[in-house]
Amino acid sequence: MSEDLDGHLDRAFAALADPVRRGLIARLSRGEATVNELAEPFAITKQAVSKHIQVLEAAGLITRTRDQQRRPCHLAPSALEALTAWIDTYRLIAEQQFRRLDVVLDTMKEKES
Repeated sequence: MSEDLDGHLDRAFAALADPVRRGLIARLSRGEATVNELAEPFAITKQAVSKHIQVLEAAGLITRTRDQQRRPCHLAPSALEALTAWIDTYRLIAEQQFRRLDVVLDTMKEKES
């Protein structure tokens, strides 16, 4: 695995380790939102939400644009797809191992019969 991908995964998973940041990602999965809109459901300051947004942005999980006076945040789907692809690689390996184990167990059952 390349160091670039390792660094991206490290930053992304570290960013997602925080429940507030996961909540922000969940909210952005429904569409763009400003810092004020993102801060509404949380019992923390807007400044704290801004810091969480900076962490997500540094991890490449969200982007911000400028729309006149608004600065909406957007989910970066390609970053989440990269995380999903990495996880799927290991999920598929685990599934193959379970299928092989199923074959062994079925063979053992047949021998007992």
